[in-house]
Amino acid sequence: MKRFIFDARNGIHIIDLGLTLSALESACKFLREEVRKGGQILFVGTKKQAQQVIKDVATSCDQPFVIERWLGGTLTNMKTIKRSMGRLREIEKMIEDGSINNYVKQEQSMLKRELARLLKNLGGIRNMDKPPAAVFVVDVKREHNAVAEARRLKIPVVAIVDTNCDPDLAEHPIPGNDDAIRSVRTILAAVVEAITVAKAEFESQRVRRAEEAAAAAAAAPAPAVTSVEAPAEGAVVAPVEPPSPVTSPVPSPVPTPVAAPVPTPVPLPVAPEPPQPTPLPSAPAEGGAPA
Repeated sequence: MKRFIFDARNGIHIIDLGLTLSALESACKFLREEVRKGGQILFVGTKKQAQQVIKDVATSCDQPFVIERWLGGTLTNMKTIKRSMGRLREIEKMIEDGSINNYVKQEQSMLKRELARLLKNLGGIRNMDKPPAAVFVVDVKREHNAVAEARRLKIPVVAIVDTNCDPDLAEHPIPGNDDAIRSVRTILAAVVEAITVAKAEFESQRVRRAEEAAAAAAAAPAPAVTSVEAPAEGAVVAPVEPPSPVTSPVPSPVPTPVAAPVPTPVPLPVAPEPPQPTPLPSAPAEGGAPA
């Protein structure tokens, strides 16, 4: 900060206001270009002196802001932040349509406390569905977590830096007293004016592009229609033969399947029975007459 200090008297550093003015103009020009492209500027100021000023300024130009505790991962972990914002909208919808009355009183009070907590921490960034184009910080030393996340994602940082801060942490440092409300309000007034003008230009360009697209669609040539000219008077018109009817081919009949003849069983030859042996006459007994 030595290059921004004009003099030191009685232990108090005096900032060169000429350098402050040039840095403020450069920062406003940068923010104007980012907003003109449709980007958002995230205002961060959690110190007591800057909370209300940041809220009023960001609300007036419709930009996201953080004035309570900076939640870790607000920029680097957007997935979790979006889940919490979805829960916030869910509870608000339950209150609007009266479905919260289906719960008992104890659960209703728990839901309302959860809603108050979510509104306190995420109320300013509930409409920020993508990383901002730039981050405006009041007191780089106090908001070191926000600066670290922005630098990690390569998001430009515009900051009011006091004599006890490192100006190299911000791409666009604005030397000034970040403890005085009047100083913060004066700098933010110039910033808001630049953002408001740039946003109006962006909206006008968007409307103009929409009108040009609609005009181009209306002026598009209609498909060509072939017209038949009427014959001149006295001209001989050859008779037009009617088109021959197109006959569809007659499908060939499907042959009826013929059943294969069932083979007649051939009788097997039966072997003749063997002849029975003829019994021999028995021999007569001794002393007896033959039978």
